[in-house]
Amino acid sequence: MSTQLSRLSELAKADKTTRFLSIAHLVTPTALMTAFEGLRKDASAGVDEVTYREYEQDVWRNIPTLHDRLVSHQYRVQPLRRVYIPKENGTQRPISIPALEDKIVQKATGTVLNAIYEQDFLPCSYGFRQGLGAHDALDAIDRTIGCGPIAYVLEADIQGYFDAIVRDQLMAFVERRIGDSSILRLIRKWIHVGVIEDGRLLVTQTGTGQGQVISPLLANIYLHYVLDEWFEHEVKPRLRGKAAEIRYADDFILCFQYREDAERVLRVLSQRFAKFGLTLHPEKTRLVAFGRSALPTQPDAPKPATFDFLGFTHLCARSRRGKFTIHVRTMRTRLRRSTKAVAQWCQQHRHDPVVNQAAVLNAKLRGHYQYYGRSSNYRSLWQFHRQVERLWHKWLNRRGKRLNWDQFQQLLHRHPLLLPRIYHAWAGPRSPA
Repeated sequence: MSTQLSRLSELAKADKTTRFLSIAHLVTPTALMTAFEGLRKDASAGVDEVTYREYEQDVWRNIPTLHDRLVSHQYRVQPLRRVYIPKENGTQRPISIPALEDKIVQKATGTVLNAIYEQDFLPCSYGFRQGLGAHDALDAIDRTIGCGPIAYVLEADIQGYFDAIVRDQLMAFVERRIGDSSILRLIRKWIHVGVIEDGRLLVTQTGTGQGQVISPLLANIYLHYVLDEWFEHEVKPRLRGKAAEIRYADDFILCFQYREDAERVLRVLSQRFAKFGLTLHPEKTRLVAFGRSALPTQPDAPKPATFDFLGFTHLCARSRRGKFTIHVRTMRTRLRRSTKAVAQWCQQHRHDPVVNQAAVLNAKLRGHYQYYGRSSNYRSLWQFHRQVERLWHKWLNRRGKRLNWDQFQQLLHRHPLLLPRIYHAWAGPRSPA
């Protein structure tokens, strides 16, 4: 299978105009089994209520049967199950959970499609791509702004991106590369399938259903054509100075050397998005002066503006040698969200054995450090560590016997909490400032 995918990638890379007319045969029983093994074992079940463990019990019969239904066109997509998760602003984000077999087929199909589209996606795109992640996008900010002539950043936010994608236009983009009718039929089924909410079947006219395994790839394809290629091949050649895009899924920033370039792009960006059903959030889209030239020259001058990206607030700063650098802090909303989650856990599990509580809290701290542990963010890590300590002390006190601070420190000596650690150092060489 890997040899066939490699050959597919080579063909896609050799000619960016090739349409692939026969790729459905690559979704083999082996590919389906690999896709199943790559699913999260603790993921929520869809409307079929089949869990990973239940399907696993007879997987050697289930997978061939699933493949037979695919080949004979008897495979039927099941409606999505709608759930809601809270957002930082107090609203709720709708998530659509597919049935287990739909997850398997989507993952196997996505593997085949990725072999093609990885040759098309531009270096500015970092989200949901093999070998790339959020910290690669954050490193790109350091290289682009820290080492370049960038002076302005356009911080953009797309309102309800996954639910706003125009399906006909999405399929038109997909068909530029994919001509296999079987694959196209599957994708249409997945994006047009209804959603079960409160026992009712709801059918929407737009969107890809955030939560489906295939949705991140389709969302990347959409913005690749709507934004990435447009900005790279049509916008940048018309600008006076340097410009760059850094995108992670639907989160992106545009960087500019000159303000007039940034203002021109901001004016046309809304028009460009409107042609494809997308809308920029008016309150979360803004142009800020950010870069080496934004640093104040006088001690009493106002501090430069900041921007938020991928959970971090980015600040203009000076290094110990007085050179321009970019510092990051954990966004306040993200810090509050993490702290609230720990508080709720401590309250619910305050009667658990202390050794078990310490193990879980250390796992939460480790996960927090692994993402937010970037250079210059040490202060925010310590802030979170101290809040976890205080919350643990607070809810241990609710167990009955009072535990003063000195006694709690003795408990911490026996069951220490993990100290902050930087996991992500600055990744690229700095140019002289």
